[in-house]
Amino acid sequence: MDYKDRLARARLALEQSRLDALLITHLPNISYLCGFTGSAGVLVVSQSEYVFFTDGRYTEQAHQEVKGVRIKILQGKSAPAAAANWMATQKSLRRIGIGAAHMTVAERGAFAKALPRKARLVAAPAIVERMRMVKDPEEIAKIRAACHLGVALFDRLLRVVRPGVSETQVAGELEFEARRLGADQMAFSTIIAGGRRSALPHGRASQAKLPLRGFVVCDFGVILANYCSDMTRTLHLGRPPMEARRVYQAVREAQQAALDAVKPGVTVGEVDGAARKSLQKHGLGKFFTHSTGHGVGLEIHESPRIAAGQMDLLQPGMVITIEPGVYLPGKVGIRIEDTVVVTDSGCEILTPCPKDLVVV
Repeated sequence: MDYKDRLARARLALEQSRLDALLITHLPNISYLCGFTGSAGVLVVSQSEYVFFTDGRYTEQAHQEVKGVRIKILQGKSAPAAAANWMATQKSLRRIGIGAAHMTVAERGAFAKALPRKARLVAAPAIVERMRMVKDPEEIAKIRAACHLGVALFDRLLRVVRPGVSETQVAGELEFEARRLGADQMAFSTIIAGGRRSALPHGRASQAKLPLRGFVVCDFGVILANYCSDMTRTLHLGRPPMEARRVYQAVREAQQAALDAVKPGVTVGEVDGAARKSLQKHGLGKFFTHSTGHGVGLEIHESPRIAAGQMDLLQPGMVITIEPGVYLPGKVGIRIEDTVVVTDSGCEILTPCPKDLVVV
């Protein structure tokens, strides 16, 4: 990873935002800028230097992972306390930007209390989050590997989804296989929702038994080398009635319409609109109750949000999900999701896995 270039771009954005420094506490942003993967750290990007703070637990790890910044480890002090004390000694720091979305009121108060009177904390624009929206080739390779590992779990899924098996058992088998294949961990709580529970868009695996007949929504992802994957496939237990086939095909068409809309220069809102327009033709638009997708990378949910009214323009290198769904309350739910990377002319599907209706 070219951390030197990332830090330089962050500093340039700092200047454009008229900030003397950027105080970064969100760990994925810290990892992106300097490589640290531990659970406690603070990074300060200023006009004159880059300084990373952590505690004694991470002495060795910090020196192994952190690139391009000065490391300060103060025994007996937490990373935030060490960062605050250091900033208090820097007379040139007056306007210090913070990621307001990633800092509690108590944390902000503690930082503000430690600073000189002339220094103040201000809400900074989403500098690092905007940088993370476009992935470099090394990031795309890591996400592709994570996605392919996720796809490899599909065969295991087909072997364990059976009537009478609990949703948690299916999730457990899937998660064990992911670990066996080399995943660091799951990217989020695995969603296995069968029968009427398939109508819950985020129906996390429960003790409920899979029915003799009905849809099973399976939404899962892994983390591999710090990068996430995400995919959803919906299976059907037993022979599906014609209406079930019709609704499934409508979701399949909506997903394809959204995939076809993914091109550089297109707004993410237009991609969302393509999926909704397709479902509306089938009289199912009102049953699509969430956004069409989201960015994927170091976190399972990143910018941009693929939703109505969002104006971010797609660019080559963005990695997003396309996941329209239909949820008939108390009856059935269907979702089909792929992770894709935007290319110069369209998109590459990173989760190549069958999407025709699978009956088990």
